[in-house]
Amino acid sequence: MGSESIPTEQWAQVVEKSGGPVVYKKIPVPKPGPDEVLINIKYSGVCHTDLHAMMGDWPLPTKLPLVGGHEGAGVVVARGELVKDIEIGDYAGIKWLNGSCMDCYYCRQADEPLCPEPSLSGYTVDGSFQQYAIGKANHVARIPKECDLEAISPILCAGITVYKAIKESGVRPGQYLTIVGAGGGLGSMALQYAKAMGIHTIAIDGGEEKGKMCKEIGASEYVDFTKSKNVVQDVKNATADQLGPHAVIVLAVSEGPFQQASEYVRSRGTIVCVGLPANAYLKAPVFDTVTRMINIKGSYVGNRQDSAEAIEFFRRGLIKAPYKTVGLSQLQDVYHLMEKGQIAGRYVVDTSK
Repeated sequence: MGSESIPTEQWAQVVEKSGGPVVYKKIPVPKPGPDEVLINIKYSGVCHTDLHAMMGDWPLPTKLPLVGGHEGAGVVVARGELVKDIEIGDYAGIKWLNGSCMDCYYCRQADEPLCPEPSLSGYTVDGSFQQYAIGKANHVARIPKECDLEAISPILCAGITVYKAIKESGVRPGQYLTIVGAGGGLGSMALQYAKAMGIHTIAIDGGEEKGKMCKEIGASEYVDFTKSKNVVQDVKNATADQLGPHAVIVLAVSEGPFQQASEYVRSRGTIVCVGLPANAYLKAPVFDTVTRMINIKGSYVGNRQDSAEAIEFFRRGLIKAPYKTVGLSQLQDVYHLMEKGQIAGRYVVDTSK
């Protein structure tokens, strides 16, 4: 048991049927298994994936009833008897990858996000939209004690995911990276990670509010797709030689921008697909893809080492996730804003409210 009293009941937001809404109610506090820890979640970021989990519109069945959330930061209050490297009172985080088998081909090569039998927080197992959540000790994020739990919560998915995507893009310091959906929760952190790595960024999103935020946190240029008469040409013009960016990270939640990226990325450039719009397909002209040697690839979430590196950037003060905090009881309101595309940055829920 932990150093504080662990209650038998807790407040949580529960998806009781696909399509929602979430129901704010009391549920039992879970008990950790032998290789698990129980984390008293203080704050949890809200990701677009959480909306997909509630709507049930991905080709991956969700657990029902389901407690969503996978950006939970808190304090370890209990641990299983096999857990030796995490102490009661340590800061830890619930990530998207809650657990993996650790013995398959992919896990043995540090590609545990590709494990064929993963446990996914807030999707196949209950996540962080509750006051106490379970995580496999091998996979929970180790959070340094000097870190602010409220501010670091969005790093646990959004930060790790875009940091991994930048690594997968192969873009180098001094080169150009276009970030599509730069004004959202993932994009706002991608801009900062890229800046910290010495990369020039071209942000694409819609609206003046998002444009202002993107420039403030490090975007070299901003292209407003709602006002631009020619997005492709504007992106190319934003590079010094007008050849287009060396890489593109697509965080969009609609299909069109994935196709458009192949038109402005420079020859031998790389398009990294990260956003997961429901029922979308990738399309690119075969002739151009071959003759311009364009590389199109996907990037999922980071492994345990990627997670540690992404958190270290935050610890050093190089990443400050723009966020607004509301009570856990207001989660459905956040989903409504998300559906309308009216969120700049990230929302974080305080589980005590």
